[in-house]
This record gives sequence, C-alpha cells and structure tokens, in this order.
Amino acid sequence: MAVRHQLIRTSPEAVWEVLADGSRYSDWVVGTSDSKPGTGHWPEVGSTIDYMVPVGPWTLTGETIVRRAEPPYELELEVDSGPLGTARIAIEIRPWGNDALVILDEHPLRGVGGALHNAALDAVIQLRHRSMLGRLAKVVEGAAARRAGVPA
Repeated sequence: MAVRHQLIRTSPEAVWEVLADGSRYSDWVVGTSDSKPGTGHWPEVGSTIDYMVPVGPWTLTGETIVRRAEPPYELELEVDSGPLGTARIAIEIRPWGNDALVILDEHPLRGVGGALHNAALDAVIQLRHRSMLGRLAKVVEGAAARRAGVPA
C-alpha cells in the first residue's frame, strides 16, 4: 500500500471543489493527457470519468469510477486501466488549522498490477503520488488565489 500526504494551503472545501470538478481530472492526475465525463454526475457514487494516457506512439484509455464519496472529506475511486488492471485510490481531506491535509492511499486490486504488487511497485506509486499531490496543490491554491483576487 502506498500512502502519501500533503498540506494544501486552503480549505478542505476548496480541495473538494477541484476533486468534484470532473473536467479538472487531467489537471492533477499524473499520466492522463485528457479526460471527459463518462456516466452519471461526478462525483456521485457510480459515476465515471474516461481518460487517456499516452504511452509512446500509443494511447491507452481507461475509466475511473467513484466507489465512495463523503463531501468534502472523502473520495474513493477505482481506476480501471484495462490490461494493467484496477487500483483503489482513496483521498481523504482533513481540516488542518486553516488548511487541508490531503492523504492519498492507493493499492492495486486486480490484473497485472494486483498480481505484481510488491514494495518496488509501491515505491513507484509513491513517486507518482508526490507529483500528483503537488499538481493538486497547485491547481487548488491557484484557484483559491484567483477567487481572492491575488495575481498568480
């Protein structure tokens, strides 16, 4: 299991606002080049986002499904990457003073990722999480600054 956290200098509600905007998915999820709404109303349980991941000359497609949502503090997703398998991604948003502590917990469930899951794979996932949480912080803090009228 790969767990990582980051302090984001804005409220949990501001973090949730970005997570709940399905059109922003590819802005913070590392590896995706494009995303679009799938079924349902994101982030209601069962709703989906379709995404694309470029891999050299190929483009893989996948789907992210909301498995649990407790606004504005918890979002659990199942990412289906086709032949690579599925993974559970849990995002917890805790109030931390005036800020938000975001905890990202991911582990493979099925397919190749689940079968090959080991400490080395968790290390790679940790690197991805570092980047993903940094991107999420940048998106959320940038949006909060714009709302406050602070130049970016």
